[in-house]
Amino acid sequence: MSTQRPLTIALIAGEASGDLLGAHLIAALKQHYPHCRFVGIAGPLMQKEGCESLYSQEALAVRGFTEVVKRLPSILKIRKGVVAQLTAMRPDVFIGIDAPDFNLGVAEKLKAAGIPTIHYVSPSVWAWRRERVNKIVHQVNRVLCLFPMEPQLYIAAGGKADFVGHPLAQTLPLEPDKEGARRQLKLEEAEQVIAVMPGSRVSEIDYMGTVFLDTIPLILESYPNAQFLIPAATTATRQRLLELLDKDQYKKLPVRVMSAHATLACVAADVVLVASGTATLEVALCKRPMVISYKISGLTYRLVKHKIKVPHVGLPNILLGRGAVPELLQKDATPTKLAAAVVHWLDHPEEVQDLQAAFTELHLSLKLNTDELAANAVLAEAKALP
Repeated sequence: MSTQRPLTIALIAGEASGDLLGAHLIAALKQHYPHCRFVGIAGPLMQKEGCESLYSQEALAVRGFTEVVKRLPSILKIRKGVVAQLTAMRPDVFIGIDAPDFNLGVAEKLKAAGIPTIHYVSPSVWAWRRERVNKIVHQVNRVLCLFPMEPQLYIAAGGKADFVGHPLAQTLPLEPDKEGARRQLKLEEAEQVIAVMPGSRVSEIDYMGTVFLDTIPLILESYPNAQFLIPAATTATRQRLLELLDKDQYKKLPVRVMSAHATLACVAADVVLVASGTATLEVALCKRPMVISYKISGLTYRLVKHKIKVPHVGLPNILLGRGAVPELLQKDATPTKLAAAVVHWLDHPEEVQDLQAAFTELHLSLKLNTDELAANAVLAEAKALP
């Protein structure tokens, strides 16, 4: 590390979740090096912590194959530009936060230039395309993992990896306050409440929205006074949900669309109907029974099915190593089957108690001092441990 300048740490976060992780990491690093310089591609939270952003994070927040193809020239131009600037700047360490398609390419070039590199948040190599591990260990010096089963995969391939815990486990309370959540939402304590989470992207609402909404009348046949909460992740998903609910068959459903507040909706709920993805872990950490569902195009499903290496798709089931909550996917993702699975949880409170105990153990296994562990790993690669 040069004595002529402050410790310089480069970071790239490609979307909002990475921006949050990056902001927490920067805050932890500043506890050790208050005058450290942070530079890269940052969202508003990282910038608030003092990170200089060389390009707009929005330019990288692209989802969906067609959108990526359309934006690929500008994304590649940004990657070339940021590699050139960081190579010239020679930071003491580079951290790519999630966004592996972008960040691992940057890391590979910086590592070849002699700059230590870290990837923060392992891609789901344990679930599918496990062969990626061999490439990743050559692209980066170290991987910071959110789940305990991940480091061994990299270590076995000759790399370095650390389990740093999951930030959600650090921020969500071990004992959720259901009564408080219901008071905040002005819901009666005695009524049945179901949170419905069809996904955080418009494309997911298009696939799962009508299936989930068609499930609601079937649940009402068993629980006619039930209330339904749908937290919308973005303005775009909220608009699409409202368009769906404006259709004649859905207009009279007892549904409340909320702007974000997914955690609040989960904590207030008795059961959660949720699209497969990271939201399932949030539901588990809120200690709520759930029914996991997902549908993708038949062609996409056939292409990816043979690459999936785990017996479950839901994170709670994967982490617990068993089918603790139902997964109804593709042809099984029907309103009739979904409603029956939700009603089963409402009818069997003793099973809910057992599940909540398992989710509490899961929460404890993921609850580490994530920010500090990640900061120490970064400083170790930068050869700057205090």
